[in-house]
Order: sequence, then structure tokens, then C-alpha cells
Amino acid sequence: MEFMLSSIDYKDPLWIAVAFLFGALSRALGLPPLVGFLVAGFSLNYAGAQGGEFLNEMADLGITLLLFSIGLKLKIKELLRTEIWGGALAHMLIFSIVSIATLLLLKQMSLPLFEELSFLNMLILSFALSFSSTVFVVKALEERGDFLSQYGQIAIGILIIQDLVAVLYLGISQAKVPSLWAVALVVLIILARPLMIKLSTKVGHGELLLLFGLSMALGGASLFEMVDMKADLGALVFGVLLANTAKADELSKALFGIKELFLVGFFLSIGMAGLPDMTTLLVVAILLILLLIKSGLFLLLLSRFKVKIYPASKASIALGNFSEFGLIVTIVAVSQAWISTDWLVVMALLVAVSFVISSTLNKRFDDLFSRFQTSLQKIQAIEVKEDGAAINFSDVQVLVCGMGRVGSGAYDYLVERQKKVIGLDFDENIVKMQSVNGRETYCANVSSSDFWSFMDIKNTTIECIFLCVSNVEANKEAANLIRQSGFEGKLSAVSLYPDEEKSLMESGVDTVFNIYTEAGAGLAQHSQKFFTIK
Repeated sequence: MEFMLSSIDYKDPLWIAVAFLFGALSRALGLPPLVGFLVAGFSLNYAGAQGGEFLNEMADLGITLLLFSIGLKLKIKELLRTEIWGGALAHMLIFSIVSIATLLLLKQMSLPLFEELSFLNMLILSFALSFSSTVFVVKALEERGDFLSQYGQIAIGILIIQDLVAVLYLGISQAKVPSLWAVALVVLIILARPLMIKLSTKVGHGELLLLFGLSMALGGASLFEMVDMKADLGALVFGVLLANTAKADELSKALFGIKELFLVGFFLSIGMAGLPDMTTLLVVAILLILLLIKSGLFLLLLSRFKVKIYPASKASIALGNFSEFGLIVTIVAVSQAWISTDWLVVMALLVAVSFVISSTLNKRFDDLFSRFQTSLQKIQAIEVKEDGAAINFSDVQVLVCGMGRVGSGAYDYLVERQKKVIGLDFDENIVKMQSVNGRETYCANVSSSDFWSFMDIKNTTIECIFLCVSNVEANKEAANLIRQSGFEGKLSAVSLYPDEEKSLMESGVDTVFNIYTEAGAGLAQHSQKFFTIK
């Protein structure tokens, strides 16, 4: 306890309050709160504040829990897909070469900071710039409920391949070879997996489950660090060990709030990494050109790996940012005297600005895609199967979008009343499970404008659509797209909180079902099937 107290700077809570104010302002402007946290960090830095140990600990814990959460949702077979490992490695190689060529050109122009770069400096910087931000992308996917979508799985897979390359780099740069005990640790955790799974089923649903998750994440990180391996990789591996188990989803939800809190420290710490001057700002403005090349290269590679243009475009925009790992690479390079300290400030600002740009583009993606769809289709050199091509909409009266517990219940209720129903979900595992259980379900991303334009819903027999996705942003996006496609039938959606109902109605939803509020009415209605209330 004494150690923990000594690591807390009493000023840090004030900075967190400032982060809250900037985050709230960012949200009011229609941007993700994390953009506000970044601006708060730079503002505090400008005011002369310096980050304390407590803030750094928050950032580290946030990243550890984030990687553990990724592991909980990870499907190992996804990493073996050619577009993921091939796309990730090809992109890193090609983008690094392009970046080196760009830096060489800028050096020849004798621009400030660039003129002093050696070839080794260029190699390090180009490598650092080739990474996309795991923290930013995962947070953005979770906010939109797109983690399990096709483009979400592609983005996550590419990020994990990048993380594995990062582990190799850190080992080489720090001359740190994993201990011989690492082999014993790998064997031990594989043997211990059944015990871990059994323990997860015995801890219930409350605080013990939360503590179990924290123990696994932090314990995995500590064990890997003890055998000279990257701590964050340990958290990821321990998450993978519990993936696809009965408690994986519940554990992920239990950790969500505390993970989000700790990640505030991460975004603040980026903003406080250094104070830019006019030269730094000029260098950052020039290097932002590489951001366009980065997204464009992802799009080109993914389309060549037979990924349909919509998910390829969305994954490319999601990955179109610079990474916190770029900061780590730069810090290591500075500590080894391989590069000047000025580049640390450049990298911090470059990462922060790329987050702001990526947030804006992600938010406006569907509008941009609709505008440039014809041009983008030309990039798709290989014909691929359209989303929804295998779905038979003949005589269908009702669509249920999102086939989790709520969607399944709605499906069964409608079928009992002789309605012709089909379900849609973007998680292939859910689609397979529902099909086995006799529910006609197809794989489709209902937040995709591409899907609704192909489906031509206004010329079908569908009378009503139920939006049962657990993420309200996904439901709002789907509702807007459905109305834009010309559908004039009834639209119903679920919500978790009362303040979400108004925004859903503004998106074109006719009626909103609040899961918590309506649960009591559902209980009473269900009970009347078995007894009469006098």
C-alpha cells in the first residue's frame, strides 16, 4: 500500500478534471471524447504541467486491460487469413520504403530537422510511422459496436500482426532475449487453461468476476515481464486463453468501464509528451502527407486480397493513423542516442493529430463512401461476392437485425405468430449458432451503406425492421441508412438508457424499446401465461 501511495501525485486529479471538461466539449462538438483528452494533454503541457507517476500508471494499466480485452474477443484463425497477415506485413514493408524515400527527398531540400537525419534515423522513423494505433482503433470500434464486423476483424488482425513485429523490435533494440524460462511459462499456461476456464465459471457475476479479470490481465503481464517478454503481450495471451468461453463476453463487459477510465491517462500522457514549436509544427504538417499514403496503401492491398471495397475502405480509414508504438520506438531510439530528442515531440504531436483526423473521417465515412463509391469500385480489380447476395427476401415480412438474446427472442415471438422472418448479424459464429437452432439467419453488416443499397429494400415485401444491436450508435447508423434507402415501413429499435431514445427517433425509428424499462412489463406478460393475477 505504501508503494502505491508514493506513486500518486496529488495534482493528478486536477488534470483528470481538465480532461473531463475537454472530453465533454469534444463530445458536444460531435467528436469522440478521446480527442478532447489529447487536446487537454497539450493544453496542460502548454500551461507548464508535467505528468506524475499516477498518470503514467493509469496509462500503462489502460493499455494492459485493452490488450487483455482484445484477447478475449480474438479468433486465432482470423490471423491466418491472407488479407490479414499478408496485408499487415506487405503494408509495413512498402510503407517503410515509401517513408524512407520521402524523408530522403525532404533531407535533400534541407528542411529543418530533416537535413540532420542519417539513414539509420530514417530507418527508425519510417518503421515507427508504419504502425497504426491499437488503442485508438479498438476504442473506436467498441464505441460503434463494430468490433466483430468484417472490417473490425480485419483491422484488429492487422494490428495484432503489427504488435508481434513490435515485440521483435523491442527485443532486438534492447538486446533483450526471452529467458529460457519463457518456454516453461508457455507450457504452464497451456496446461493451466482448463483450470482458468473452470475458475471463471465459479466466480459469479459481480465484483469477483471483475477481480478475476484484473488478476488474469495483470498477472499475465507480470509473468511475461519476468521472463523478459513484453508485458502487454502477456495480457493479450491470457485474454486469448479465455476467448470463446462462456464467461468471455461477460468478462469483457465487466472490465469495460475501468479500462476506459485508465485509458484517459494514456491519451493525456500523449498530449503531455512534449511542447511543440513552429519548426515541429512544420515537420508534422509535412509528415501528415504520409497519412493519406498509409490509408491508400491499406485500401489497395486489401482490395487485392479480395476484400470487398466497403469493408476494405472502412478498415483503411480505421487504420489511417499513427501509433503510440511509434512513440515507444522513438523513446528507445532516443535512449540509445540513435536520434535527436526533437523527434519525440514530433512523433507525439503527429500521433495526436492523426487521431483527430482519423476520428473525423471515421465519423463521416458513410457520407464519403457514398460520394466516392464509383471511383472506389474501380480499385476492386477482382470481382467479389456482394453482401446479401445469398439472402432470399421473397415474402419476408420482418427483418431482425442483431441476433443476440434480444434479437432471438423477437425472432421466436414473430415466428410463433406466423410471420415470415429472417435474422441478420455480422458475427459469423452467431449466424452459425442461430442456423443450427433453426432460425434463418444471414451474415451482414447492417451499419453498412453498401449492404442497404445492394438490398434495395424499398422493392421488397418487408413491412417492419427490428434493430436489436446492443450498441446504440450502430442502431442509429443503421436506421439512418434504412430511411435513406427509401424504406417506408415500421422501424423499431432497442436502447439501454432513456436519453438514447430521442436520438434514435430522430434517426427515423418509429418506436424504441428500452431493455431495462420494459423488462418488468415483459416479466408480467410472461407470468400471465402460467397464472392469473386477480
